[in-house]
Amino acid sequence: MSPSAKMKPPVGANDHVQGTANAPVTLVEYGDYECPYCGEAYPIVKALQERLGKQMRFVFRNFPLSEMHPHAEHAAEAAEAAGGQGKFWEMHDLLYENQDALEDKDLARYAKALKLDMPRFIKEMESHHYAERVRADFSSGVRSGVNGTPSFFHQWRASRRAVRFGVTVGSD
Repeated sequence: MSPSAKMKPPVGANDHVQGTANAPVTLVEYGDYECPYCGEAYPIVKALQERLGKQMRFVFRNFPLSEMHPHAEHAAEAAEAAGGQGKFWEMHDLLYENQDALEDKDLARYAKALKLDMPRFIKEMESHHYAERVRADFSSGVRSGVNGTPSFFHQWRASRRAVRFGVTVGSD
């Protein structure tokens, strides 16, 4: 990613966001639920969120690399379907925590564990109700210069307070 790369469109009302709009740091990830590198980044992002708390806003956009990861697009649709029932982040976390189990039966099992309306979830998955949403995220990534996952963009908001990034992840 070029240091001068601009994210298109900027973070907006249609994005999946954790944190407040007035946080001094916004981190946006274009991710693929089946990508092993995204899986490695997932606990690092979680650690940053834990460490920075209200100082960071995190945004996730779908960027399924379907040619390399055959389950990625359907997993993204499952996250969106869960989001339609107010459980995007719970499904997002389950998908990354279970990257080796992204078959349709697995997605249904996660939806059931989240207590989603199963007839609605199944109908939306079978009809690809959220495919356009996933494509819109992917297209915004392409317009922003994303060509692999994970890809991150950050935005800084001027603040008089220092933001400290001392994060240690993993073990030696």
